[in-house]
Amino acid sequence: QVQLVESGGGLVQAGGSLRLSCTASRTIFWTYDMAWYRQAPGKQRELVATITTRDISTYVDSVKGRFTISRDNAKNTLYLQMNSLKPEDTAVYYCNVSPQSLGGLLPWGQGTQVTVSL
Repeated sequence: QVQLVESGGGLVQAGGSLRLSCTASRTIFWTYDMAWYRQAPGKQRELVATITTRDISTYVDSVKGRFTISRDNAKNTLYLQMNSLKPEDTAVYYCNVSPQSLGGLLPWGQGTQVTVSL
């Protein structure tokens, strides 16, 4: 069974940066478009960024120009570089396959908490 493990979160001041990582228990990155999602307290989980197997990326408007999604298939690792962080970026961040993936989403990992203070 595929297991997604996110890491790299933490507490940072507004304007700071963090890099999140996501690894999988088997080689799914070779065949799946991947994505980062986040869930803020009291809100629904939302899609933040996607990246195809051909490294074509998309972003939600609120993070464009600040976040960069990337992948290293050889390491089975997905990344999210987050710059110019804002308090509204505070959330638990999760990785998973792209929402358009055949077969649907994989079981969610534990996520990684990102907290941005003023």
